Amino acid sequence: MKTLCFTLGLLLLTACCCNAMPKALQFNTVPGNCCFNVCMRSLPLKRVSSIAKTHISCLKQAFIVQTIKGRQICYSGTFQWALDVYNQLHIDSSNQQH
Repeated sequence: MKTLCFTLGLLLLTACCCNAMPKALQFNTVPGNCCFNVCMRSLPLKRVSSIAKTHISCLKQAFIVQTIKGRQICYSGTFQWALDVYNQLHIDSSNQQH
């Protein structure tokens, strides 16, 4: 009986002190921003400060547009205006790096 209690106590102590974690949980696996509602009206390009694609694990593939006033607006991943803005801003930024 003493051996059983000692073994269980040692096991409990090891479990409490051990910080082992599955490798997949060590990294943030939750997507940052996902869109659930999308806008279907385009904005003037001068109001757009940035645009980014949503995380691949989001239910809807979309673009998140950041306006110069700090608002974030979601656009469908197939909305032509958003595709054009994304391509234009990312082509411009890649040309400036070279």
